[in-house]
Amino acid sequence: MTDLRVIRTDGESAILEEATVQDFASNLRGPLLRPGDGGYDEARKVWNGMIDRRPALIARCARVADVIAAVRFARDHELLVSVKGGGHNITGNAVCEGGLMIDLSPMKGVRVDPVKRTARAEAGLNWGEYNRETQAFGLASTGGVVSTTGIAGLTLGGGLGWLHGKHGLSCDNLLSADLVTADGELLSVSPEQHAELFWGLRGGGGNFGVVTSFEYRLHSVTSVLAGMVVHPMAKAREILHFYREFCRGCPDEMVAAAAMMTSADGDPIAVIVAAYIGDLAAGEKAMASLRKFGSPLADTIGPSSYVALNSLFDTAFPYGGVQRYWKSSFLKELGDDMLDIMIARSAKLLSPMSNVLFFHLHGAATRVDPNDTAFGARDDQWDYDVISQWNDVAESAGHIQWTREFWTAVEPFASGQVYVNHLDAEEGTTRIRAAYSRNYDRLVALKNKYDPTNLFRMNQNIRPTV
Repeated sequence: MTDLRVIRTDGESAILEEATVQDFASNLRGPLLRPGDGGYDEARKVWNGMIDRRPALIARCARVADVIAAVRFARDHELLVSVKGGGHNITGNAVCEGGLMIDLSPMKGVRVDPVKRTARAEAGLNWGEYNRETQAFGLASTGGVVSTTGIAGLTLGGGLGWLHGKHGLSCDNLLSADLVTADGELLSVSPEQHAELFWGLRGGGGNFGVVTSFEYRLHSVTSVLAGMVVHPMAKAREILHFYREFCRGCPDEMVAAAAMMTSADGDPIAVIVAAYIGDLAAGEKAMASLRKFGSPLADTIGPSSYVALNSLFDTAFPYGGVQRYWKSSFLKELGDDMLDIMIARSAKLLSPMSNVLFFHLHGAATRVDPNDTAFGARDDQWDYDVISQWNDVAESAGHIQWTREFWTAVEPFASGQVYVNHLDAEEGTTRIRAAYSRNYDRLVALKNKYDPTNLFRMNQNIRPTV
């Protein structure tokens, strides 16, 4: 082995002596990987195949002590540092170039307390893994729309999911968290301990430290009616007009999404996906108008499980390898003029894997005071996403341009709010401020207190001012 070239937090390169690296490795229970080591290339992969960064070191953390050691090593040597949880990361901020990647993905412990209806879950889990444990007891917390989404990133950025209408966002169900600060100290954070930091963790992203475990509130989820109705793209205008009104009448128990995409057979389609969490007979009644509308090509709505519901979109967003570029905003209204623009552009998807998705935010998630959590976008509205997916790297420029032009055409109709979990890597301070709105200055104060040197900058960064 030879001395290692690394990137520091100031962007400059430096050399770590081999003895320094070996000493760090000897203090870890998990392996410390570098380029050329077995498992290195697999460890640096994330969901977005566009991300092809090469950390100088990857600390595959086995326990909290490894996380503490990694943070202290990065701080002491002023290394650029990134943190990987479940790895379902649109922007690829989980992987740094030339620095130290703190990899939490081996940390997958879950302890469910069915009596107290709580679960303590380690940060390397994705929602599919978490759900399998909690559903063994007929319980669930609000998780992602896709099962391969990591629990850590989703929760720290807010957490829209299929249960938000009835039970609020992922961050609304967070009871406490264990966090390693930039000083390498482990804090237990809750409404009773470090209350202001607890406020910031519920929506403020990974700006304040490395969360190693989350304690969630659990809810009884034993009865689910879910599925999709599929119509030809030629009927998209009628379908989206219906979807708009259908969402306005949705009870808390139901959440509905819509998409314009391509079927497995290569046909352009407009789809409405709906899920009712509760009594099946009540769900059938609530979904009756959806199932009777028009002449669908397919109707898959039926009794289901929460695990199956959380996996419903998995085939549309396969993990690994696929190139992805994503733009997003919130829409207060789905106006006719705006829908016409979106439908016209969706008729020219550049890839059969690409899609345009609407997800309705309503119910319990909108009844939380915007000041109660760092996530403040509490209006009844739609998160909309233009999601380009393709395989050939040589085609990337065309797909990125198409996505940006689509988003730019729709942006005059947007609410001005934005979901921080759906920001791309290039959107900068302006849209990060928009994501946090009135809460931004309060988050800066937290950053100044817990990470004044901005060690944790590989995220939708809230920059310290000290």
